[in-house]
Amino acid sequence: MVLPIETILANLSRRGFVAEYYETKEDALQGIMAQISPSETVGIGGSMTVKELGLFDELTKQGNTIFWHWTDKSGQDVRPKALLSDVYFCSANALMDSGEPVVIDGGGNRAAAMFYGPKRCFIVCGVNKLVHGYDAAIERIKNVACPQNARRLNMKTPCAITDKCTECGPKQRMCRVTVRYSYPMTNRETHVVLINEKLGF
Repeated sequence: MVLPIETILANLSRRGFVAEYYETKEDALQGIMAQISPSETVGIGGSMTVKELGLFDELTKQGNTIFWHWTDKSGQDVRPKALLSDVYFCSANALMDSGEPVVIDGGGNRAAAMFYGPKRCFIVCGVNKLVHGYDAAIERIKNVACPQNARRLNMKTPCAITDKCTECGPKQRMCRVTVRYSYPMTNRETHVVLINEKLGF
């Protein structure tokens, strides 16, 4: 059973993360935008949660320079620029109630930017990402998040068809790096934003 929200927020704070909690995605968007200056460059990792939050549109209205490979039309790979931005937004595939975000990445850009590069990082999660323990985190990622993401990308991985991880081979595999983020990096501001809604995969 997942621990109460208050305990999860306390665990995040105890580990050194900046813990934020909002009842709705609208409240979260308002709270996040209040912390972002128009002069700051913003990188965004591949994230349905961030997309559903509506953050890109609000940052665009505010005049921020944004590096997001999902929306960029320049024809260039903007992911290296996102890694050098002032602020980075992403989500985790699971958030352990011990206060540890867990991600499995295919390209590695999101995982890298979570703990190296940008001056500040915001990891945004809906309550559907909450789990109790590391085994439950991996179970959720491989059998809930990854199949949905594979279908979104029109990949032909076994999990896209069966909703079950088969630990498929390297040619088709999308799960390539796993990060258990136990403590934020020294002298780096890392926010974990928990929203009391189901968001993303």
